[in-house]
Amino acid sequence: MMMNSTQVSYFTLSAYFDTGLFKYLYFTIIMSLYVVIVGSNVLLIVVICMNRSLHEPMYLFLCSLFVNELFGSTGLFPFLLVQILSDIHTVSAPLCFLQIFCVYSYVCVEFSNLAVMSYDRYLAICCPLQYSARMTFNKVAVLIAVPWLYSFLTILVLISLIAPLQLCGNVMDRVYCGNYSIVKLACSDTRVNNIYGLVITFLTVFGPVSVIFYTYVKIFSVCFSGSKQTRQKALSTCSPHLAALLNFSFGVCFEVSQSRFDMRGVHRMLKIVLSLYFLTCQPLFSPVMYGLKMSKICLACKGLLFRSVVKRRAGEPNRNGR
Repeated sequence: MMMNSTQVSYFTLSAYFDTGLFKYLYFTIIMSLYVVIVGSNVLLIVVICMNRSLHEPMYLFLCSLFVNELFGSTGLFPFLLVQILSDIHTVSAPLCFLQIFCVYSYVCVEFSNLAVMSYDRYLAICCPLQYSARMTFNKVAVLIAVPWLYSFLTILVLISLIAPLQLCGNVMDRVYCGNYSIVKLACSDTRVNNIYGLVITFLTVFGPVSVIFYTYVKIFSVCFSGSKQTRQKALSTCSPHLAALLNFSFGVCFEVSQSRFDMRGVHRMLKIVLSLYFLTCQPLFSPVMYGLKMSKICLACKGLLFRSVVKRRAGEPNRNGR
């Protein structure tokens, strides 16, 4: 029997299983992870915004990256926390579509931001004399805005294609909503959805990765032909970027594979952990990597935290009136 999509008021997420009292432990772990993610990303955003010395293209692109980490993790963690404590793992259709929009937009923006950052490093290392002229304020604004606008528009089109589908069921073997999981529930023609999904996956992943590959080939060719100091400086700014790219690509590749192929041979808990990997580890990985590896950000963070401690201690005698 066919069921119109307007009649599907909710979806059931069947990947959850009864964990008994352990659910409170899982809730505490996930909540702690979310607090650390929010705290670390907000700290770096504030540090970059408050320090004029960090108002350079590279750090502004990083600021956009940290905002995206907050956006992506917020699209998952509050939902996940509610589901962990709930006995009935259902989600309303509108909330499911909203989560798909947040998660998929996050992926698009992340890859696009990483591509923009690699282009910025390419100009700084391979064309240092032309860098200021080519990386103007207007160009920086465009390179920050375009990934967000492109991602939002493409995912809005994606949502508009899955929302009208006629569905023959409402059970997804996942812990959060996914586009292809809904497409697989459809009993109407999904060729347009499949083609659009593959095109967007290709453009979102392979487009930016191609840019990154090209720029790093150029960067490494300059580094290996230059002095030892040039190599060290290039590696210090590029290594966090490459580590972030590899980490995120691993998580996304598994998620795409899990959505498109039969993964019944993979252990249930491992599937859940790996499906959450790119949405949990990357938002924590990025601020830690860039905060520790990039000396200017690290020093600015220490300065901000040190000033706040000094002010608090200086204010204590005044509050006590002594």
